[in-house]
Amino acid sequence: MNELEQLAELIFPDITDTIDDLEKRYPQRNLPDNAIVARFAPSPTGFLHTGSLFATLIAWKFPHQTSGIFYTRLEDTDTKREIEGSGEELLKQLEAFGIMPDEGYMGSYEKGNYGPYKQSQRANIYKVVIKDFIKRGLAYPCFCSSESLNEMRKYQEEHKLNPGYYGEFAKCSYLSPKVAMERIKNHEPYVIRFRSTGNYQNKIKITDLIRGNLELAENDQHIVILKSDGLPTYHFAHLVDDHFMRTTHVTRGEEWLPSLPIHYELFEKAGWEKPKYAHLPVIMKLDNGNRRKLSKRKDPEAAVSYFLENGYPAQGILEYLITIANSNFEEWRLQNMNANIFDFTLSFDKMTLDGALFDLAKVKNICKERLARLNKDEFTKQAYEYALKYDDNLKALIKRDENYFKEIINIEREKDNPRKDYETFKDVYPIINFFYSDLYEKSLTNELPFNLERFDKATIIKVLNTYKDDMGLEYDEENWFNNLKNISEKCGFCSNVKEYKKNKEAYLGHVGDVSEMIRIAISTRKNTPNLYYVLKILGEKEVITRIDKVIDKLS
Repeated sequence: MNELEQLAELIFPDITDTIDDLEKRYPQRNLPDNAIVARFAPSPTGFLHTGSLFATLIAWKFPHQTSGIFYTRLEDTDTKREIEGSGEELLKQLEAFGIMPDEGYMGSYEKGNYGPYKQSQRANIYKVVIKDFIKRGLAYPCFCSSESLNEMRKYQEEHKLNPGYYGEFAKCSYLSPKVAMERIKNHEPYVIRFRSTGNYQNKIKITDLIRGNLELAENDQHIVILKSDGLPTYHFAHLVDDHFMRTTHVTRGEEWLPSLPIHYELFEKAGWEKPKYAHLPVIMKLDNGNRRKLSKRKDPEAAVSYFLENGYPAQGILEYLITIANSNFEEWRLQNMNANIFDFTLSFDKMTLDGALFDLAKVKNICKERLARLNKDEFTKQAYEYALKYDDNLKALIKRDENYFKEIINIEREKDNPRKDYETFKDVYPIINFFYSDLYEKSLTNELPFNLERFDKATIIKVLNTYKDDMGLEYDEENWFNNLKNISEKCGFCSNVKEYKKNKEAYLGHVGDVSEMIRIAISTRKNTPNLYYVLKILGEKEVITRIDKVIDKLS
């Protein structure tokens, strides 16, 4: 046994498995050619960021369109920052968007043959590889104290040198295995570092699936790969987990590009095939004319929970993120207005290189379109799921009479160009609550928004009485409106808006003013879904009752 092997045995006396044992335990996956294996690998340190949802959507979509595997791995080695229960919460939020892993960490259990899927439970796997690295001279124990490292950084700053532990500054890399063993036997604290042979003045060629061919500075940093607590650092865990979980593609934010030379060198020294990398554009926000990253502290929309709590439909948020991901999606959508977004084929070469500006107005427009294209049953189901968690008032309305709710929601819905009344499920209750007599009664206690500057109460009462006597609800919508025009003329209003504008002095107002008076009377508001269908749903008896109450109030 040579000295490197002796050093490895001294550090890891209980590790008897070998790299070959791991290769047999985690064999190549039996998947079709070109099938993609990708992962969602969060840290349990907080909420699901909108940028993380974006990256995860892409990591989920590619395996699903190539008969591959999407798995979850919990990167919980940073025990100081861990928030209890956040790992499960991240998965619940993903599930709300229909993104479910095929295998991996599932919250309360694990699924699949490539686990454990929590890094904190994979310590022995990492140690097998690190033990092998030490035997091969690719890793070594470092005894440098935090004080000596701080002094080294200060010296580097003062002399304007690249910061870090490398070259002549990597002092412990020059220790012989014999000296290292003596210091370990003397119980000196240490970490394990990777022995880099790179030079930052050299360039390495890297192919990124989105950015194409890149040249980056070679890694020269002797990074820590095993901390004093026995857990690996991110970079080393990334190497081991992505290899033995047989990851083929790593999709992550462009902020990870500077780490790529480290990962390349680790894979090359290990002698393993590297996964393909795709560095996604970071989602940005315009702030006083300047672009910046979407911020957890400054922007409520940076948290996925913001959209869930405020009733944004999941398919609308995902659709917006797909428009960021691929430049050809919007053209596809125009040709497939009612299709599921997951029918769209995502491609790396259609992805933008620049950080996409987060556009909340566009998000709302897309959500409005998606909600409009749900049929009444789908809408009701999703609205109730939202209401169960976040909106007791809406839940009560749906439970009161689900068929009546569906009739309201279905106003001008199931047609080629459906009506777009709602941006979010949170909008539903305040828009439709007037349909319910008891809630209408409550709103009658407020001042009704009639335009009393233009029309006196006597005129409004005359219009309401005239309409009450001849509502025309037996007609179709076109003939109902013709009837409304006749009522307008009887009350001194013009039946045609264009004609009214030409000769305003001849009329009290126009047919639009008449319809507004009726709308306010039966709903207590100026804006409602299509008035004809509102009246039809309320029915003649209820409409008369409401008009009479408003006349009494005005009188």
